[in-house]
Amino acid sequence: MPQKSTEINANNSNTKLPRLVLPGIYAFAPNRDTLGGTAYFIVDKSGNVLLDSPAWNENHQHFLTTHGGVRWWIFSHRGGIGKGVRQIQETLKCEIILQEQEAYLLPEVKVSSFNEELALSSDGNLIWTPGHSPGSSCLYLNKQDGVLFSGRHLLPESPETIKPLLTAKTFHWWRQIKSVAKLRDRFSADTLQYILPGANTGYLRGKGYIDNAYEKLVALDLAALKTCQQTS
Repeated sequence: MPQKSTEINANNSNTKLPRLVLPGIYAFAPNRDTLGGTAYFIVDKSGNVLLDSPAWNENHQHFLTTHGGVRWWIFSHRGGIGKGVRQIQETLKCEIILQEQEAYLLPEVKVSSFNEELALSSDGNLIWTPGHSPGSSCLYLNKQDGVLFSGRHLLPESPETIKPLLTAKTFHWWRQIKSVAKLRDRFSADTLQYILPGANTGYLRGKGYIDNAYEKLVALDLAALKTCQQTS
């Protein structure tokens, strides 16, 4: 009998171990189950964080458990939810967090939801940034001059540029632009140095992040973006 898709598969082609992209921050290889989404593992004294779904296999399970396990498993948006969430949560014994607009998508597990913001620790904060999806959110770390995990809210177009992208799956484009403005107004060059996106990370090979992030964020012409038409 073939294995269920939610079981660990030692022969999964996506068994490459996550790589260190910044101190204490690891990026998994893009996951086919989340349409090429990139999940992250953050090692922190307040509790380790798994952000979005990596491919699930023995190598990844061993990596997470030997690096201290997972306290919080956060989904940046509905597209970051992979297969077998309940089984993986039972294995990792972690708390799942998802913005309240999308918490209903995981009826089989207990979910901790939030509204506008949620402080995980003195260094970590979840920020609701709707638009790409109703419950899209970004995770901000007040470390290393500021790190923002942007999910699919902000994505790279090249190794050095990032912007919101209007696609056929965009929930509400104008709200997404408003959410970008919210981040621009919240941060500064002193508080936002890096953006780590949840997809399109093939553009970032070699670095794995967008640096000088605030400078690139304020360079976006939000008025012009608001008039964009769907192209894909």
